Amino acid sequence: MPIAVDQELCISCGACIDTCPEVFDWNEDDKAHNIVDEVPADMEDQAREAAEGCPTNAITLD
Repeated sequence: MPIAVDQELCISCGACIDTCPEVFDWNEDDKAHNIVDEVPADMEDQAREAAEGCPTNAITLD
């Protein structure tokens, strides 16, 4: 499953990193970004939870 974080929408709350650190981390601008382009099958539920918990809907799952 492809995933992306819209850097324009990210407010650096860290909820996605707390929920799914295997997929998200901080970048050099102190914003969350995806550290994988494709979410591993065993992490899909956590990635969905992270996307649903994003207060700005910055995370896109395809």
